[in-house]
Amino acid sequence: MKITIKLTLITIIGLMLLASPMRAQQRTEPLTLKEQQTVVDSISSKLNNNYIFPDVAMKMATHIESKLKNGNYKSIQDPQEFASTLTKDLQAISKDKHLRVSFAPEQITERQQTVTAEDSIAFLNRYISNLKRNNFGFKEVKIMAGNIGYLDLRSFSNVEYAGETAVSAMNFLSNTDAIIIDLRNNGGGSPAMIQLITSYLFESAPVHLNNFYWRPRDQNSQTWTLPHVSGKRSPDTPVYVLTSGSTFSAAEEFSYNLKHLERATLVGQTTGGGAHPGGSVVATDRFMVWVPTGRAINPITNTNWEGTGVSPHIETPAADALDIAYKNALETLMKNNKDKGLQAFYEWPLAELRLKTNPITLDAKTLKAYAGVYGPRVVTFDTGKLFYQRGKGTKYELIPYTENEFMLNGLDSFRIRFLSEGGTTTALQGLYDNGRTDKNIKQND
Repeated sequence: MKITIKLTLITIIGLMLLASPMRAQQRTEPLTLKEQQTVVDSISSKLNNNYIFPDVAMKMATHIESKLKNGNYKSIQDPQEFASTLTKDLQAISKDKHLRVSFAPEQITERQQTVTAEDSIAFLNRYISNLKRNNFGFKEVKIMAGNIGYLDLRSFSNVEYAGETAVSAMNFLSNTDAIIIDLRNNGGGSPAMIQLITSYLFESAPVHLNNFYWRPRDQNSQTWTLPHVSGKRSPDTPVYVLTSGSTFSAAEEFSYNLKHLERATLVGQTTGGGAHPGGSVVATDRFMVWVPTGRAINPITNTNWEGTGVSPHIETPAADALDIAYKNALETLMKNNKDKGLQAFYEWPLAELRLKTNPITLDAKTLKAYAGVYGPRVVTFDTGKLFYQRGKGTKYELIPYTENEFMLNGLDSFRIRFLSEGGTTTALQGLYDNGRTDKNIKQND
C-alpha cells in the first residue's frame, strides 16, 4: 500500500514538471458555468474528506459554494484565472499556503493515459530525468576558504533517486570545520531526504526529528535520524542554515528541527510558513487541487511553523545571509582555537569578508609612501592606486584591508604587509594563505 501511494505522488509531481511546455502548444477552451459548478463541487468534496482540519474544510467549501451561488465567479472564463481565484478564496479561510488549485489538463490527461506497466516505467523515467537535469536539487557543493563547507540545496528530492547524490555531498563536506546549508531557494520536498541529510549531522544513536498526524488514515507517524549512513558523520561540526521568505515546507521542517534540537544556527529571514504535507489530487478533467492531509507536530515544541514560519537566530536580509553566516563561522572557529596557525588560517578569509562591509580608504600621501622597489618586488603608484609586480610577472592592483595590509586583486593566496620604523616604510612582508611569510627590504631612492 505504501508503494502505491509513493508512485502516485511521483506521477503527479512528474506531470507538473511536464505540463508547462505542452500547455503552450494547445488551445485553451473557455470556462463554462457548468464546469465551474463541477470544479467547486469536486474540490469541496475532496477538502471535506481529506483536509487536515475538518471544520476548516467545511468553512472553505461553504465559502466557495456561496461565492459560486452568488455569481461571484460568473464573469471568469479564463481557467487559469479561475484556479487562481479559487486558491485565493480557499487560502483566505484556511491561511494554508500549501493549499492551491491548478489548471492542469495536460497533466491529468497524461496521468489517465498511463495505464500499462510500460507506460508507468516510461513516465517514471521522464520524471527521474527531470530530477537529474537539476542534480536532484544539489545546486552547488564546495569548500570555501577557511575550510568552510557550503551546500546550496534547492529541493529535498526523493531519497530513492537522489540518495546517492546526497551521500556524496555530505561525505564531501565531512572534513570541513563548519558547514553552511543554503535553503534560501528551497521550496520543500521529501521528509525522507530531511531524515537522510540530518542523520549526517548527529551521532549514530537515533534522534527524534518529528511527528505527523494524517487525517485520511487517522494515523500518526514519526521520523528519526538513521542508525547507519554511508561514509562519515559530522556530529560536532558547527552548522549554519540560510533561510528566506522563499524557504518553504520540507525546507522549513529541516530548519525547524535543527533549530529546536540546538544543532544549527539559522541565518536570514523568517521562512514561508507551510507545515501541512499532502499532495495533488485530480478534481476534474482540467483542474487539480493540492490538499494538505497531514500536520507536523514537533516533539520538542508540540507544535509547528504553520502560518508563522521559522524565525532565524540571526536576522538579516536574505542576500546577506551567506556572508553573515560565513563571518560568524570563522569568528567562532578563531575564538575556539588557541593555535596561532589555525587562527591565522581563519583570519585570512575573514579579512576579506570584513572588507566587503567596511572598505578601507587610504589617502594618496600614505599610498605614495609605500611605493618603491623591494628586491624583486616593485610597488608603483598610479592614478590614485597602488600596484604590485614581481619581476616581469602579472601586475596586480593592491586593495587595502588595514592601514598597512593589502590584498591583490585577482590573487587570493598572497597578500602584502608594509613594515615601518619611525614613520618610514622599511620593508615589504609577503603573507601567504598557509601561514608562511617572507620579507624584502625597501631599496633607497
